[in-house]
Amino acid sequence: MKKGSGMFRIVVLLILAIGFFALPSFSPSGLRAETVSAEERAINAVIEAQLAAFKRHDAEAAFSHAAPDIQARFQTAENFIAAVATQYLPLYSPKRVAFLGLVQEDGATIQRLKVLGPEGGEYIAYYPMERQSDGVWKIGGCYLEPVAGLDA
Repeated sequence: MKKGSGMFRIVVLLILAIGFFALPSFSPSGLRAETVSAEERAINAVIEAQLAAFKRHDAEAAFSHAAPDIQARFQTAENFIAAVATQYLPLYSPKRVAFLGLVQEDGATIQRLKVLGPEGGEYIAYYPMERQSDGVWKIGGCYLEPVAGLDA
């Protein structure tokens, strides 16, 4: 290593830290309006529409945003919404939702959300998204992880 490379690392880390705190703030809807791509906006719109359908208890609308494999597994909108209401209560009745951005993992596009559930628990929701042959995005599942579990 060259002499002075430690100082260079400190300067780079300082610049990265300043850049992190200078990131755009979240808009009221939870989206980072200045940095969200068209693809991410389309994905977020699907998830927001499904969450709105849950809030209205509209099983058909919520089910319509699920990918074909999910629809085949649950067979009916009523089966689907009943499972969500019992197994995914933080998403069925959230107090607050914030979009955290897309990640690519093993070729999959995953949208992450931070969710405050009705009981006050915080979760990270991972939504694997599937682009259909017509270009429409569908929700391919959801995995919830308690935020407290991230510290362990």
